[in-house]
Amino acid sequence: MKTILLHPSYFPSIEQMAAVAQAEKVVFEVEDNYQKQSYRNRTYIAHSNGKLLLNIPIKHNKLGKRQKTKEVMVENDFPWQEHHWRSLQSAYRTSPFFEYYEDDLEVFFTEPVGNLMAHNLKIFKFLCDLIGIEVEVSETTSFEKTPEITDLRLLVNAKRKSAFQPEAYTQVHQANHPFLPNLSVLDLLFNEGPNALNYLENTVLPVTNFPQSE
Repeated sequence: MKTILLHPSYFPSIEQMAAVAQAEKVVFEVEDNYQKQSYRNRTYIAHSNGKLLLNIPIKHNKLGKRQKTKEVMVENDFPWQEHHWRSLQSAYRTSPFFEYYEDDLEVFFTEPVGNLMAHNLKIFKFLCDLIGIEVEVSETTSFEKTPEITDLRLLVNAKRKSAFQPEAYTQVHQANHPFLPNLSVLDLLFNEGPNALNYLENTVLPVTNFPQSE
């Protein structure tokens, strides 16, 4: 069985969701310390001017102590949900499948959000149901530096240089800029619709990240 270890992410990247689509079991890391500038609270979409960052503001520990990711709460003093939703509408309104998914997706930008990890896990389940990914899911009970399963926790690092080179698909803003690889899986959904599952299942992942045989 292909079992992979991942961090829950905010509308995960295509690379992460391809790994999920090609796995039989996903174990989510829930015992780690929170780290800034990662896909735990950010994602990238395609806009007319290129890549656009959507970032969830979080509440930092007032004493300056490190927080467990599962304890991190979202900072709602800034209307980030409204901002993200307007950005998605602006970026993808003319894409082939945005209107098809719009009503189901809007709830993530209108209902109050408290705990970041709970929000990300809710998004993950929603995406799997939407795309048609069937995978067993569990969570860690302790943090291990060298787990015995395929460790893909590095995919959460937003600064990491990846060898991932996905096949190009038609993007709604391709007339304005070259193909933008490995954005949020939302970009794939809005442009490819029901074909997203086939794309993810057949995407070639870097062997250093995800061994193709176990």
